[in-house]
Amino acid sequence: MTFLELVYETLKKHQSPLSIKEIWDKSDEYGYRKNLSTSGKTPVKTLEARLYLDIRDNPNSSFYQHSKRPSTFYIKNQKITNDSTAITSTQSKTAYNERDLHPLLTSFVYSDSHFKCVTKTIHHEKSRKKRKGETEWLHPDIVGLYFPYQNYCSQTMDLINSFNNCQYKLFSFEMKIKVNFSNLREYYFQAVSNSSWANEGYLVALDYEDDSELQEEMLRLNNAFGIGFIKLAPDNIEQSEILFPARASEQLDWDTINRLCEMNPEYKKFIESIVSDMRGSKVHLEEYDKVLSGDEIADYVKKQKIK
Repeated sequence: MTFLELVYETLKKHQSPLSIKEIWDKSDEYGYRKNLSTSGKTPVKTLEARLYLDIRDNPNSSFYQHSKRPSTFYIKNQKITNDSTAITSTQSKTAYNERDLHPLLTSFVYSDSHFKCVTKTIHHEKSRKKRKGETEWLHPDIVGLYFPYQNYCSQTMDLINSFNNCQYKLFSFEMKIKVNFSNLREYYFQAVSNSSWANEGYLVALDYEDDSELQEEMLRLNNAFGIGFIKLAPDNIEQSEILFPARASEQLDWDTINRLCEMNPEYKKFIESIVSDMRGSKVHLEEYDKVLSGDEIADYVKKQKIK
């Protein structure tokens, strides 16, 4: 079976437009993927390229692009019988919420070689506000600290401090369930606003619409504003990806840090904890969000029904 045959059979059986990722997932569900003739390392990208080229260059193509944002595809002259909005809607209901994803991010960034950081969830509803909208987009969902010397002895730490060799790093994470073209800019600029105080800021999502237009826009925003993007992999958290790295800032926004300390008691406690750990040269993990083991993550994902 070729890629285009796989697309055709999948759309024909499903009877409604699908995105590239949905076509790939449904083809496996329907049992077509096992018949696909390919040895490439990125078959989804190959499928996307073949479909776009066929629509663009083949006047007798069996397919057409049903929508652009999000990008979905369907078979020409075939009646749509299923309600496709239930599949592509950004407001589709899930059994979990954004905060249910926090333990996954915490476990990923603690072990990932780029971050190696501890995190703390910040509840925006605990922020003190004098007027409506004052704390909107002020602080992120999760904050983190890279503590480079937690296993060093006190003598080494004294020497490091004597050289003023400070390599601590503060992170800001804005969590979302799904990112697509209709919500990308809102979510991205929310992360931009929430992360001005940190060394690195990231937009994090469990899922995103995997099409070339969306990724091009992600890259453009990343180049312009420096916020990175992380894709979580709940089935194997270590396989989570930094799709676009954040642009690191050497300077912290002390005015915003001070404002956050004054307005949110959890953020203030986070700052107190990291200052204490820096002085004592030891990370007290009990002061931060819990890092789950591999088995604990699997049980948690199953319990929360995270897909």
